[in-house]
This record gives sequence, C-alpha cells and structure tokens, in this order.
Amino acid sequence: MQTSNSFRLDDFIAGWIGGASSVVVGHPLDTVKVMGFFKGLSFPLATITVYNSVVFGFFSNTQRLISKYRYGDGWHPCGMLDLTVASMLTGLVSVGVGAPVDLVKIRLQMQMQTQTVLAENLHLAGSVSDGTNIPLRSVDIPGQRLYRGPIHCISSILQTEGLQGLYRGAGAMMLRDIPGYTLYFIPYSVFCNLLKPDATSSPHPCSIWLAGGLAGSISWVTATPADVVKSRMQADSQRQRKYRGILHCIIHSYKTEGAQVFFRGASVNAIRGFPMCATMFLTYELSLQFFRSLQDKENIFVVKE
Repeated sequence: MQTSNSFRLDDFIAGWIGGASSVVVGHPLDTVKVMGFFKGLSFPLATITVYNSVVFGFFSNTQRLISKYRYGDGWHPCGMLDLTVASMLTGLVSVGVGAPVDLVKIRLQMQMQTQTVLAENLHLAGSVSDGTNIPLRSVDIPGQRLYRGPIHCISSILQTEGLQGLYRGAGAMMLRDIPGYTLYFIPYSVFCNLLKPDATSSPHPCSIWLAGGLAGSISWVTATPADVVKSRMQADSQRQRKYRGILHCIIHSYKTEGAQVFFRGASVNAIRGFPMCATMFLTYELSLQFFRSLQDKENIFVVKE
C-alpha cells in the first residue's frame, strides 16, 4: 500500500471504497434529483468511485507533501493554511476528472427529459374527444435520440466538438470545486477535532459520520450557485449555443429568472449531501484504518523475523 514515506496508495483505494459506498446511499436521492436519470448503478458506480479515489488520494498525499516540505515530516499535523492549499489544489485537479463525467450526465439527462416531454405530447395526441385514450406501446423518435449511452455520448461529443467539448463548463466547475472542496475538507477537519474527546485520541466513527455529513451539506449548499452555472454551460450544446461564456451565462440567467435561479436545488443538495458525504468519509476513514493496521502487522512481523 505504501511506495514512500509521504506518498501512499491506500488513500486512493480507500477513496474508491468510500465513493462506492456513497453511490449506494445517494443513488435513490440522485435519481429523484435528476428526474429518473440513471435507472442502474453501473455508470455512477464506475465514475464516482474513480473520481473519489482521485480526490481523496490526491488530498491526503498533498497534505503529507506540504507537511514534509514545511516541517520536514510528512506526518506532521497540517495547519489551517496547509489544509486550505491542499483543498484548493484538490478542487483544481478534480475538474480534470469530473468535468467530462458531469458533462455526460447532463447531456443524457437532457435527452431523457426531452423524450419524456415527447412521450407525454404523443400520449395527449392519442386522446380523442370522448376521453378515450389510444394506447401507445412505444415512443421512439430516432431524430431525437442523440445518444445510446454514456460511451456513445462521449464519442459523439469528441466527433462534433473535439476534446475541448468534453471540458465544456470546466471554468464554471473550477469556480464550484476550488472553494467547494475548501468548504468540504476544512469543516470536516474542524468538526472531527471538536467532536474528539481529547486532542490525542482518534475521532469515534459516529463523530466521523456526523462531521462528514455536515461538511457535505455545507459544501454542496455553498457550491449551488456555481453548480447551476456549470450545469447550464454543459447543457449548452454546440448545435444550439446559448451562452458565450461564464459571465454571459450568469448575466443572462439573472436577467431572465432572477437571483433565485442560482439557489435552485440548494435544499435538495443539502439533504442529499449529508448521507452521501457522511457515508463516504466514514467508509474512507475505516478503510484507511484497516489498511494501516495490516501495514503495522507486516512491520511487526518483519521486526520479529
């Protein structure tokens, strides 16, 4: 699990496990949030696990690199400035992995919503004046079905918009994730320290769960305005380009829908963020404890030999 004194692979593995557990907990709420999007777990499980592996692995290893550089010891406790730098760098790196994933989710969501509206319209069109409905066994309009699935969506975007098309909205995502992860990891660390019985002991699993849930709700609520802009930028396909850039998207959204548009979904994000992030942090920390206990046993075995 360990390659050097400061870089560890177990953080990435624990992040992967934490991401998987959060998908299982948050998938029903996520399905409600995006109106029935993703009936199965395969795509979110495949993407969120990798995403969280990168996020947690990078954050933890960056903390140790900063501590090693500043204090000469990778395991020296990080100060608030150290945590802030590590969190902001993590937010920046997360965009490289998360922007294409979010783009595909948004595009597939849009397609499903369009098909739902078409199905409802065709159902109404099949009704006659006496109230009798003509049953429609299937609704399939080839011209409206742009993507057959996530892989086909990625391929289509690359063909029509190029590699930069996959990073449509990445600038807005940076505005969301850099402060978002700062308000994710720092509150978690603060709450964990406050909930510990003393400074030398490790936080109880219940404390980890509570701290992770509170940090997740705080992060998601404060990130909602930037998330709204990001989603609109990513939904803005090349064929029907609506926004010229981030600033134009903000101004246009404000003029047409008012300031409240930037807080649309904030309550859902807060409710959804608590159980997902609570489970994610708890599983991550417990996985780390397990991996490091194995490492300690190996070290003891070597010393005895």
